[in-house]
Amino acid sequence: MSKICVIGLGYIGLPTSALFAKYGHEVVGVDINPKIVETINSGNIHIEETGLAELVKEVVSNGNLRASTAPEVSDAYIIAVPTPIYSDYTANVDYVISATESITNILKKGDTVIVESTIPPRTTDDIVKPILEKAGFNVGEDIYLAHCPERVLPGRILHELIHNTRIVGGINEQSTNKAAEVYQLVVKGEILKTSALTAEMSKLMENTFRDVNIALANELVKICNRLGINAHEVISYANKHPRVNLHYPGPGVGGHCLAVDPYFIIEKAAEESILIKTAREINNSMPSYVVNQVNYLVSELENPTISIFGLAYKGNVDDIRESPAVEIFHLLRENKNFNLKVFDPHVDQSQTSIPLSSFEDAIKDSNLVLILTDHNEFKNMNFDQLKNLMATPYIFDTRNCIEPNDESGVKVMKLGNLSNVQTIQ
Repeated sequence: MSKICVIGLGYIGLPTSALFAKYGHEVVGVDINPKIVETINSGNIHIEETGLAELVKEVVSNGNLRASTAPEVSDAYIIAVPTPIYSDYTANVDYVISATESITNILKKGDTVIVESTIPPRTTDDIVKPILEKAGFNVGEDIYLAHCPERVLPGRILHELIHNTRIVGGINEQSTNKAAEVYQLVVKGEILKTSALTAEMSKLMENTFRDVNIALANELVKICNRLGINAHEVISYANKHPRVNLHYPGPGVGGHCLAVDPYFIIEKAAEESILIKTAREINNSMPSYVVNQVNYLVSELENPTISIFGLAYKGNVDDIRESPAVEIFHLLRENKNFNLKVFDPHVDQSQTSIPLSSFEDAIKDSNLVLILTDHNEFKNMNFDQLKNLMATPYIFDTRNCIEPNDESGVKVMKLGNLSNVQTIQ
């Protein structure tokens, strides 16, 4: 493989580009944002991911990776652009369409086009393929088209891109084999060959499975709070069963995958997606549920100060896409009596319009620390600082990441055990 073009330099596209470059291949990464292109070409990165900064610096320095605002003639094209949802929860595949159209004038016979973006079922066959055919190619013979969804965990992306099993689904057998050859250049995990439609659905069901199971835990916490039961204790005991593995509840589901992918299935088969749709509704209800709990906890205080800890959708990353923490901030801000301070050690002010504070400023004279993200920094907080700087040292831990210490002088409350909690005085 002499040259690879990766379109989209976000949380998947940039690590993918850097890995192919690491293994000695010439890679051009494409992004429509000139600032991102400039950042990468200077050997720096614009996102947070373990090991990525060092790798990008290395492969840019040795010339294997370049960034550009336009695609270049290559042998394989990997499309890794976002697929957000519209307000009606249908998929917006405009970026996939634009990325495909951007290469039609430079494609040549024998090239391989791979869509890594998460897409609704039949997108490869019904949307991407016709664009390439309109450009004059006999897809599957002149050029090869496949869908290969990413399936990685933020914080471990570089490792999992290499070692995870990859699903490669072509629009025909030749396309599947050609796309598999691309991934065999870097992937050490098993490469499973199937159709594009099966690959699309497999990716969506991976995240839908997780979303549904999280919804079960979130519904359980509501039931337990109504009945005066410690949900965390219930989960702990239930998980002693050898075939039970309940999740723990949380403030909602975020990120581009779990909070979005189920809607791609619902869009294509709404009448049949009853469970999936209900799970989405449950998880979408959690930010409001958390806010209601906060309102109760501070109901006896006049103009309380609430310290929101965490904007990222999960721990130890800087990704705030679809984050329930962001929604919770905006819901709390509707109460004009609340003084809100926000601290997230992984999120930069350039990423959000929400004003960010330092740790000390966020907790000074605060009445309640509301933990919405399970960053390591929060798991190891100095309780003495909290006790000394806060007006009322209370923590509401929605992520089950803080171990209470009865001798610390700081009161820790859990999302799953609020039935007997008194309001903050």
